Amino acid sequence: MSDIKAAGFKSSELIAGLDAVFKKYSDAEKQDQIKKTNGIFELQVTNDAKETVTWTIDVKKKGEVYKGKAQPKADVTIILSDDTLIDLASGKTNGQKAFMTGKLKTRGNMMLATKLDAVLKGAKAKL
Repeated sequence: MSDIKAAGFKSSELIAGLDAVFKKYSDAEKQDQIKKTNGIFELQVTNDAKETVTWTIDVKKKGEVYKGKAQPKADVTIILSDDTLIDLASGKTNGQKAFMTGKLKTRGNMMLATKLDAVLKGAKAKL
């Protein structure tokens, strides 16, 4: 088991899957993703037990996913619940709707946050 997963988080599998997809990308695919997205997302996810885990999706420098705070600094921090992240990834909701209904908060480059949907969808297509 990779150290990317967090016990008690349904979205752990999703993040681990995203990590696996990023690791499978060829250099060209990675560069393409980086060119399209050009951002570092820091996800602060809270579960039902009110525990919080931080994952970083770097689609700017290295094209990788890891557990922990963004290094270098995130371009956008997205604060959401475990369930909301699952709904975003499954397409049940989108970032804009989640934001409008208060299920998702952002700090930093809000326009970049809108690209998270595309990153999740792109990776899902590769799973």
